[in-house]
Amino acid sequence: MSDTNGMSLSSDVPIPVQRFIDATNAGDAEALTSAFTQDAFLSDCGREFHGHDGVSAWDRTDNIGEGSHFDLLGVKPGDTPQEVVVTVMVTGEGFTGTSDLAFTLRGESISRLVIAP
Repeated sequence: MSDTNGMSLSSDVPIPVQRFIDATNAGDAEALTSAFTQDAFLSDCGREFHGHDGVSAWDRTDNIGEGSHFDLLGVKPGDTPQEVVVTVMVTGEGFTGTSDLAFTLRGESISRLVIAP
């Protein structure tokens, strides 16, 4: 099912991305980090984080550490079959507002997450 902007609803969210959203909303830092590959890359508005240690550091300062909560607004395919862009409404003590999260998947894990400014 799609909306008028070509974005799909939650049934099209890949399992690793859903795990990321669920872990954030539950405040489960361990589950969030385990959704990523060991060699993951995360870019948040130009700040770069690498591997599980980097993802965990970002999570503590910018995500669960800020009480972030994601409400899924839509999903659309990326440029390759391994890429997906998820639009969420973010609430919490840090950034609030609508954000596009560009994920690259490898198997059942997230290998790359880019959050554009």
